[in-house]
Amino acid sequence: MSMLPYLRAAVRPALRKSTPVQPGYDTTRDPSASSAVVDCAVYRDGRRAQGDCLTPREALRRVREDGGFAWIGLHEPTHDEFAGIAATFGLHPLAVEDAVHAHQRPKLERYDETLFTVFKTIHYVEHAELTATSEVVETGEVMCFTGPDFVITVRHGGQGSLRSLRHRLQDDPELLSRGPSAVLHSIADHVVDGYIAVAAAVQDDIDEVESAVFAAPAKGVARGGDAGRIYQLKREVLEFKRAVSPLLRPMELLSERPMRLVDPDIQKYFRDVADHLARVHEQVIGFDELLNSILQANLAQASVAQNEDMRKITSWAAIIAVPTMICGVYGMNFDHMPELHWKYGYPLVMAAIVGSCFAIHRTLRRNGWL
Repeated sequence: MSMLPYLRAAVRPALRKSTPVQPGYDTTRDPSASSAVVDCAVYRDGRRAQGDCLTPREALRRVREDGGFAWIGLHEPTHDEFAGIAATFGLHPLAVEDAVHAHQRPKLERYDETLFTVFKTIHYVEHAELTATSEVVETGEVMCFTGPDFVITVRHGGQGSLRSLRHRLQDDPELLSRGPSAVLHSIADHVVDGYIAVAAAVQDDIDEVESAVFAAPAKGVARGGDAGRIYQLKREVLEFKRAVSPLLRPMELLSERPMRLVDPDIQKYFRDVADHLARVHEQVIGFDELLNSILQANLAQASVAQNEDMRKITSWAAIIAVPTMICGVYGMNFDHMPELHWKYGYPLVMAAIVGSCFAIHRTLRRNGWL
């Protein structure tokens, strides 16, 4: 029986009623307990086992005694808070250091019997108008330790909560019965679906900037005023690219290379995630190239506008030069001036000035300088 309908239902569900938040945890019971724990549960046959306020050590004991797997979720743990959990589950010190300090590049690493996966989450920041200082995307991180009978997720940043994902998976026991690899797939699909939504929103911002650049400027408004907005949007797209590009290789490995910790039936569906990720990657590369072209077009328009202004200034200077020259000649204090005592000398000179200026103005206007 194909699992595709169940996977789709788990990661792209309709709106559901919110599930009550799990109770808090008593951090004094054993060293594996931590105030950074958001949720800790045991899943057996795809269903959440009874028992609230479990500590990670208790969850692991129940799993080892009765089967199933444990899923522990943490939010921004400190080194001391994570040390007990790391010791309980035998996590590698290098992976623990990466999980605590965050700011890691998306990657997939194997340490003995544990897979360590890093995802960068992307959240689109709503804004009424894109400016030169607008924040377009906000990043976070989700680290996932996947073992034979446990999943430990460590989240950094205010976005990318996995609570709703956990609730959706709990509504699909058949999927959860596949074990930790099903959780890993759902997290990957959840993150990549977020990329798709952000890419669509960023596309709207790029379309808006593109329309503004190539629209006719209002009278009196100089070209080139959009350069700041374009550059800021380009910086945000670069941040988006840093989240998407490094994840291509890990998704390729999860979808193509057989792994003992990944259920073969689940591995097939990593290909779907890898395909969506590749499509988003192509979009982000396209955004970067398009913004380069828009920025170059904007700068070219500014240069053309400056050239037009210089031609107009030069044209008016040429027109003004004619009366300046003629008046300069008649302003000299010489005894023998041409036409000095002629009755029609003044009107003739004024007519010559006006005629010359009109002829120069018409010539310059015909040539597009005015």
